[in-house]
Amino acid sequence: MAAKRVAMNLLWCVPGVGGSEEYLIRQLVGLSSIAHDYEVEVFAPRGFSLRHPEIANDFVVHEAPNECLRRSQRIVLEHTWLAWNTKSFDVVHHGGGTIPRLGNRRTLLTVHDVQWTEYPEYVSPVKLKYLKATVPSSLRRARRIAVPSRFVVGTLEKAFGVSRDKMAVVRHGLQENIDTEITSSTGIRNKFELGDGPVLVYPAITHPHKNHLFLLGLLASGIGAWADPTLRLVFAGSAGSAQEEVETFIAEHQLGDRVLMPGRVSNADRNGLLAMADAMVFPSEYEGFGAPVIEAMKFGCPVICSDRGSLPEVVGDAGMVCPLDIDAWGRALDAVRVRREELVHSGRERARMFTAALSAADLLREYDTIVSDRKAAL
Repeated sequence: MAAKRVAMNLLWCVPGVGGSEEYLIRQLVGLSSIAHDYEVEVFAPRGFSLRHPEIANDFVVHEAPNECLRRSQRIVLEHTWLAWNTKSFDVVHHGGGTIPRLGNRRTLLTVHDVQWTEYPEYVSPVKLKYLKATVPSSLRRARRIAVPSRFVVGTLEKAFGVSRDKMAVVRHGLQENIDTEITSSTGIRNKFELGDGPVLVYPAITHPHKNHLFLLGLLASGIGAWADPTLRLVFAGSAGSAQEEVETFIAEHQLGDRVLMPGRVSNADRNGLLAMADAMVFPSEYEGFGAPVIEAMKFGCPVICSDRGSLPEVVGDAGMVCPLDIDAWGRALDAVRVRREELVHSGRERARMFTAALSAADLLREYDTIVSDRKAAL
């Protein structure tokens, strides 16, 4: 019996995309680790195979004629090169939240989040106009819609009237070998000059909704354990649109000796930071999933996060979920120190529910549904 063929459209996966790319990459890793009867081929920007050799080793990767660094380039390629080369596939999986108007209609659409519906001010006017024009139509035309959390299911239903029967949660999952690369605690302290005191980590790009300023306000307030002059806060992430505002706050409040901003760090250093930190603090205003909280749990790092977006759903009772209130977070850091052993254990158990293999199994069920619908229609 011939294998069923799936084309995964990753033309939007350009450097700097971040968590949405990682979500799909980890699903591919999961697909390569479990048995199934699908042949999955990847359609991606030029240079993708060099950036992701682990995917190129296990899948056929078709690279586009260019790097797709401009949205206009991607759109043209989706309506021409991609449409032509995927017309015979059993399923075309569009991973970037939109579907081209031309091409194979047996589609699975992945929607990571629709933050722009709640925080339009955080999106450029050009991008906002594009999303308003393309997302509603894509949601209508998609055969099935995959989302990372029940929170996103509810958001799409409320904002766009999408039927829950059309959507399914495909969980985010961590690779089996994610902990093979890890910098030692001593190595981390020496490399980032953290001293001997407590360390808090926030691995996030400095975009406004990530809410770095909230954490800086806690440091400046001198409340509870945040007043400890030996405490170090590490912002491990690329520069985003709020970078200048964050740097200005640090300078104005003389926090430069307590806050480190090394930018995006290697996987080994990210893992090492999580493994040695007193806690990972995650005050984001909006998340479709929030993979860093699961990564922290995997490495035994207690989590303090906001009660916004999907975070309460993802964290469950395995971390401390707090409203974005200075007093609540002041108390939370003290509570983590008392409950550390309990939180480490429950976090590790929670992380077992989010593996790349389980994510891939969720995804395969959606492929099966689309293929079954096609056969029923013949």
